Parts: sequence; C-alpha cells; structure tokens
Amino acid sequence: NQCRLARDSANDTRARAHRIYHGAVQEMTSNKFRTEHDSMGELQVPADAFWGATTQRAVENFPISGLAMPPRFIAAMGLVKWASAGANAELGLLKSDLAIAIQKASLQVAANEHDEHFPIDVFQTGSGTSSNMNANEVIGHIASEDLGKEVHPNDHVNMSQSSNDAIPTCVHVSAALAIHDHLMPALRHLSATLEKKSEEVGSIVKTGRTHLMDAMPVTLGQELDGWRSQIDHAVDRMNDSMPRLTALAMGGTAVGTGINAHPRFGAKVALLLAEQTGVPFTSAESKFEGLSSQDAAVEMSGQLRVLAVSLTTIANDLRWMNSGPLAGIGEIALPSLQPGSSIMPGKVNPVIPEAVAMVAAQVIGNDLTVTMGGQSGNFQLNVMLPVVAYNVLQSIDLLANASTVLADKAIAGFTVNVDNINEAVGRNPILVTALNPVIGYELGAAIAKKAYAEGRPLKDVAREMTDLTDEELDRLLDPAALTEGGIQN
Repeated sequence: NQCRLARDSANDTRARAHRIYHGAVQEMTSNKFRTEHDSMGELQVPADAFWGATTQRAVENFPISGLAMPPRFIAAMGLVKWASAGANAELGLLKSDLAIAIQKASLQVAANEHDEHFPIDVFQTGSGTSSNMNANEVIGHIASEDLGKEVHPNDHVNMSQSSNDAIPTCVHVSAALAIHDHLMPALRHLSATLEKKSEEVGSIVKTGRTHLMDAMPVTLGQELDGWRSQIDHAVDRMNDSMPRLTALAMGGTAVGTGINAHPRFGAKVALLLAEQTGVPFTSAESKFEGLSSQDAAVEMSGQLRVLAVSLTTIANDLRWMNSGPLAGIGEIALPSLQPGSSIMPGKVNPVIPEAVAMVAAQVIGNDLTVTMGGQSGNFQLNVMLPVVAYNVLQSIDLLANASTVLADKAIAGFTVNVDNINEAVGRNPILVTALNPVIGYELGAAIAKKAYAEGRPLKDVAREMTDLTDEELDRLLDPAALTEGGIQN
C-alpha cells in the first residue's frame, strides 16, 4: 500500500506539473496546431507558439516541476543572442539584414516581452541545450516575421555558438547582472539604513551579551556597526568574485576548442555585452574551464551563503532584542506590521526577521545544490547548468528582497525601550570587570556574586568590600566610559 501511495503521489505530481506547464499553452492555442520539423522529423506545435520542434520535444519530455527558467535567465539569453549577432556581423559572417532582425528580436527577449514562449522545465537536459534552442527558435520566429524571410534558428541565430558555451555564458551573465542591478543596490541600502539608525540611537548604552548572558556594556551604535560591517564585507566579497563571474565561455563552442567560431568571436561578444549592460564582461582565458566547470558560479553562491549567514545573525539579534514585551529582553520594539496570532489578541510578532531567516535557510540550501551542480563537470561539459542557474538566481533575488524589507520594515522603524535598557545596565554585576586592574579578579568575582545573589546594585556592594571612594566607583563603573575599552584610570 505504501508503494502504491508513493507511486500515486509521484504520478499526481507529474500530472500537476503537466497541467501547469501545458495549461497556458492550450489556452494560448485554442487547440490549434501547426507542423514543425527538426533533425528528428515532424511534430505538432501550438499554432500561436513562437517556438519550434526542438522546444516542443523538450516541453513534452520534461513535465517534471512546472518551474520554467527564471526571467533573468531568459533576459540573459536575449542579450547573449543580441551580442552574438552583432559579433558575427562585425566579423563579416552574418548579413546585416539578418543581424539587425536577430538583434531586434533578441532585445525583445532581453526585455522579457516573450517569457510565455519559454516554457521548458528547469529540470531538462543538463547542458541547457533545450533552453538554448528555445531561444534560437523564438528569436528566429520573431526575426523571420519582421524581416519577411526565414531567419534560421541554427544557421543564423546560433551562428558561431554551441549550447555548451552559450548556456554557461548565460549563467554568468544573468547572475552578474542580477547582482549588479538588484542585490548590490539592496545591500548598499541596508548598510545606509544601519548607519542612519546608528546615528539616531547609537549613543544609548546597553548590556552586551556573550553566550546570551550578561556581559560588559556596549552602545547600540557599536552593535549596529557590527551588522553594517557584515553587510559591507559581503559586498566586498562579491566584488572580489565578480571578475571570475564576468569571464564568459562564449567562443569555446562545443568542447572549448572554438570549432566553427571566428577566433575573435568570444572577445567581441564580451565587449558588446559590456557596452550594452555597463558590467565589465570579458572573454574567459580558458574556454575549457568555462565549459567544463561552474567554479565561478559555485564561488559566488558561496558568497551568497555567507551573506545569508550574516542576515541570519542580524535577524536573530533583532528577534531577541524585541522579545517580550514583558517577559523577554524588550530592548527594542520592532514596527507592528500585522496581527501576530489568530487566537491571542494584541500579540505582534517579529515577522520581518523571521522571513529573513527563512530566506537565509533557502539560500544555504540553494548553495548546496549549486555545489553539487558544480561537481558535475564531466570532461568537456558541466551537465547541471540549468539547476545551477535557477538556484543562484533565486538566491540573489531572495537576498536582495529580504535585505530591502529588513532595512525598510524592521531596522528603520524600530524604537528603543530606553528605560528597560538603563535598568538592565544599572543592575549588571558584570560591570565589576572594570575593577579588575584595581582590586583583582577574585575580589571582583566575590563582589559580582554577592550583588547578584542579593539583588543589589553592584556599586553598593563594591563600596562595602573595597577601599574605593564613591567618586572612584562612579568613574570606574561608568557604563558609557566602559564602552570605549581600555583601562579606566
């Protein structure tokens, strides 16, 4: 029975994916079809679809997840085809009218105007050949209609290319643009928000915590500065990795030797992409590495994982500081965004930090998938390119969006419970650490234990157990002065 249930569940999943995948196609076509052919023969394609026979075979072969390739990847394919047509025209390999028609159609794809014509599942052929031919056929179809004569998907749109260098190039281009255009601005915004909040509340002295236990005091500004530094270092790490991500495999064609491509084709494609996007794309020194490995994507995914870890620590600190409001730490109050319970009236939860922590968990899981994908470079080709692209791009978008909402809906608007903070600082027996250079560790420990056991202010107990005057104790135990470090003279 268990085997039967598992089989039925798997069949249901496949059927559901098939419905999701083909529902839009059936609605688009009203059950009308046209005949297309490829090297394997003829088959029926929805009449209104811009794709051809090879794409249709992939649609039918991979009803697996219902997840199409991300819009950012589709846009990158459009840009790569645009640059390839331009390079071929400049090298005298492609007639100008064909090149112009291909470039015009490619820019429409790059603008995501035809995403509904890219239905192929993420879980497809590992080289991404299906997606490459999908782009070739769609662009060829649009260009043919515009030009009034055939623009062949292989001979013209795919000229000087193979799926084996075009798809790795699209992985790099899509990820680099997503980081440059989306993630980096979001991180700079988060960093600036932290800095601004520090200016507002930074002078407030609070109890520091190590092992979640009371420790020496810090200022809120120092705490926020630690978070800001984490974000700034994440930006630095990604900038360090970017030159390897912007090195493109284009020009390697089938196995890295550049067969059927002009020797200067790859460099021209990179230059055109750089001019079009403002991102400094280059031609990879080793096309063999570019085809067989996804090391640059794995490296960048690792940097995204580090950022996810940083965001988790920030989110969890905010949750702890916000906890309560009566029985928790209660140092801050996060903005009230929505009711926190369907049964407990008045309850408000730290929903933004929780969402950010879930994003971080997803990104860390994505990184494992990308790592396993990177291991699948067998000889002259990596065969997990689509899933590498999908997970890297999802991580970038999740982190960018999470960083923005963390800045705008949590950090920018939290308020400080100054009375709670001051009370905790005043009762903190760990302040006795500042007396160590004067009275020694053992006497300091005895004072702290007695103050804690009796629930008395540390200063009162220290006055009884040492020869220090009130003036000396006030100076040595001043919480604000203790946040500056060093020996209190």
